[in-house]
Amino acid sequence: MFAETAVSEVAGAVKLMAEKREFEYFLVRYVGNVVREEFVNIGVVMMERGGDGGGFAGVHFTGDWRRARALDPNVDTEILDALGREVQQRLANVDQRAQVLHQMMDGYSNAVQLSPVGRCRAEDPEKELRVLAASLVDAPVLWSAEPDATARVSGRRWLRAQMSDAFRSAGVWELMSKDMPASPYTNEADDFTFDFGYVVQGGFKLFQAVSLVDVGQESRIFPLRVAKIRPKMTEIRKARPEFTAIVEDRYEEQDRAVRMVLAFMKDEEIRVARVREMGEIAQIARSELGA
Repeated sequence: MFAETAVSEVAGAVKLMAEKREFEYFLVRYVGNVVREEFVNIGVVMMERGGDGGGFAGVHFTGDWRRARALDPNVDTEILDALGREVQQRLANVDQRAQVLHQMMDGYSNAVQLSPVGRCRAEDPEKELRVLAASLVDAPVLWSAEPDATARVSGRRWLRAQMSDAFRSAGVWELMSKDMPASPYTNEADDFTFDFGYVVQGGFKLFQAVSLVDVGQESRIFPLRVAKIRPKMTEIRKARPEFTAIVEDRYEEQDRAVRMVLAFMKDEEIRVARVREMGEIAQIARSELGA
């Protein structure tokens, strides 16, 4: 009886091993400092080995950018998100799989790199991909997600990244309009865009990152653009838009340029919200959009 049981167990183990398939995987890395070779893993791509190349191919990109931002406070997470979507889309095409990763990495210079190939065996590739993602990409943050005193936490690009993260966390990212062109309300040569917006009952809301730490032409001209665009936008859309400028939590309130921008925004009835309010703003959007 014992011998029969042992033989049965061995046969079962052999069968189990035979059912496992071989896979290769690459980690996608964001390199915040190329010279110092500092990086964080932001994604993993797993593909089945052998055959005609038509087997399993899966990708996971992180949705939590705290580690990347701790490495580089000015990281453009929207570009990295777009990269993840593009990789996923192109891997669905069997004919493109062999070249897709290397072709796409070339387009991102040295800021995005691939790890050496890794290999694994698995019965359930979807489950294995989740395990790889959990252990290699979405590992818990082991340091404070708050940037240190020397990190750059200002500027339009940084503000927009915080806005993006807040809308994603609230689950309304896919429901938001992004980079809405002003040209329908001005002229076809106008390349200005509003960062985010969404339609609400009886109107619509627009949100723009406006730096009050780096007060340049973009910050100065924003309220003037609103003054020009609002009447035409109201006429075309048959509703009065609401504009909100998202600014840094800290800025020099007595600075002459800052005071001028704030005064113009007040004149144009543009709400000014500090970036720390984005969580609340995103939750309001969630409620109004029924998400």
